[in-house]
Amino acid sequence: MTEFNVMTWNVESLFRPADGASEEDQDRYQRKLALLADVISQIDPDVVALQEIGGEEPLHDLQQALGESFSHNAISAFPDRRGIRVAFLSQHAVVERAHRVDFPPGPALDVHGINSDGESIPINRMGRGALRIRVTKNGLTVDLITAHLKSKLLTFARPGGSSFTPLDEEERAQVAGIALMRRTAEAVTLRIRANTLLDSDNRTPLIILGDFNDVPEAQTSIILNGPTGSEIGTRGFDRPDQGDASRLFNLAPLVDPNRRYSRVHRGRGEMLDQIYASVDLFPVEQNNDRRLPEVDSHIDFEDQLSSVGDNPGERTDEIAPDHAPVTAKFNI
Repeated sequence: MTEFNVMTWNVESLFRPADGASEEDQDRYQRKLALLADVISQIDPDVVALQEIGGEEPLHDLQQALGESFSHNAISAFPDRRGIRVAFLSQHAVVERAHRVDFPPGPALDVHGINSDGESIPINRMGRGALRIRVTKNGLTVDLITAHLKSKLLTFARPGGSSFTPLDEEERAQVAGIALMRRTAEAVTLRIRANTLLDSDNRTPLIILGDFNDVPEAQTSIILNGPTGSEIGTRGFDRPDQGDASRLFNLAPLVDPNRRYSRVHRGRGEMLDQIYASVDLFPVEQNNDRRLPEVDSHIDFEDQLSSVGDNPGERTDEIAPDHAPVTAKFNI
């Protein structure tokens, strides 16, 4: 039996300070690296998926802070406009990596935004590219995809920049609707990529993990599950059927209900950071029940999660990320 442990964590704007940055900024960065490295080392996953990495430099800095354990990494080639990307650190060699950013063809992927002149413009790619890697531990080979879907935070295009404040309620409603459609299109893009992997002749167990910017019950999250009945805890979960090969099971129901959140927004906990796993990672035991992984949201990684609002600029001086790391321990 092989134990395979994964972790996903939105580390909130991990950027290396610019040359000439103040001593205070440099110190804040080093303290954040130390905090992240301490938490990751204590949990000790085989692979950690990271969101909001500000380029290769901070990824390497975090890798160095972790010592020799996480000697392998991969980072998306497609950042968003702020320069943040998804990435992996792994204790095992990354034998494959693949990037995904463009929407595939299809009516669900026909999305338009609004420019600063109020004109409709096509959106044909994810705001932040997704990344797939393949690793092997003790003969167990696993594909992992990490993604950071479109935020619910609304920004409004303005000449020369953007604003968090709408001109009027019509603009707010339009932009909110576009954000939902973008997040949906990104989820569809991930699901189509998952289909390709799950339908391959040389099928490999698949884990999708990251910041999906919506709760497990949201339709954008449910898209990733696959066929009806792809939910842990339902009557059909322990009954093999023809749909199992296509299913991705969201592990959120396995988190203790009192800890089933990974971010606090305006005082309300939300499980935005999630892990999905293919049926291959739930072996059937002698009693014919599927073996379940241990899943947790580490909301107490640093005292308690701060409640955040809609202006990310208010958190510039914070050390601890506003998301909790979420983990799953599989025994295969």
